[in-house]
Amino acid sequence: MPAATTISDPLPATETRPKIRLVDVGITFRPPRREPVVAVQNVSLAVPEGAIVTIVGPSGCGKSTMLNIVSGLMPATTGFAEVDGERVTGIRHDVGYMFARDGMLPWRTAGRNVEFGLEIRGVANRREVAREWLRRVGLEKFAGHYRHELSQGMRQRVAVARTFAIDPDILLMDEPFGALDSQTRLLLQELFLTVWESTRKTVLFVTHDLHEAIFLSDVVVVFTNRPGRVKSTIPIDLPRPRLPPAELATASEFRDLYSRIWSDLRDEVRMFE
Repeated sequence: MPAATTISDPLPATETRPKIRLVDVGITFRPPRREPVVAVQNVSLAVPEGAIVTIVGPSGCGKSTMLNIVSGLMPATTGFAEVDGERVTGIRHDVGYMFARDGMLPWRTAGRNVEFGLEIRGVANRREVAREWLRRVGLEKFAGHYRHELSQGMRQRVAVARTFAIDPDILLMDEPFGALDSQTRLLLQELFLTVWESTRKTVLFVTHDLHEAIFLSDVVVVFTNRPGRVKSTIPIDLPRPRLPPAELATASEFRDLYSRIWSDLRDEVRMFE
């Protein structure tokens, strides 16, 4: 069983500079006429280039907040984020952000939705790029369909295509498959990994699903309850390309990893707050 370590430890001198780095990040919300809320405290973590690092933790512990800080949508109260060694000081345009909701624009076809980010960037061959990404996610025959004509799983496949089509340096993924039924979720996880294997983008992923975290990740980071801190980091030493999730879940290595992560997480999950 891989040993857990603290991800806040400094990187060894022999390691290359990480793609993403969070250093002593804290977030405090100050609502009007109420006491300040410390949401995140002293979070330091590193995401190597080309890796998938997944954050798991109780609801409200600041997992999604980490994505917002890396993207530049939210400044840290204390500490800072870096991408490629440069401080994040504003909204970044080299980041793809994917949410649990597909975010499809209902007045645009699937193809035109995939084109949207390319259109903003002024990409001349955006139609060809969108068509290629729809082909990769198995939806080339549905390029002319609108949101209401597609199933939830198909809409999320459009979201995968749209996110990869802009060729971002970094993918930030906030429970992108969380709203899907279990069978569709498994299929989308496999599809995502297949697409990722061809691009090896750097991914910071958030999920509540421990099976998903293990199946997708190179490293799983466990957060404490609020205020969120890094409790442990667990390397996922499973070979790539990964076995299908249903098959992988029967392996003893998978079960050991699940037990280790849940052991760290269990004490942080509170049924009643």
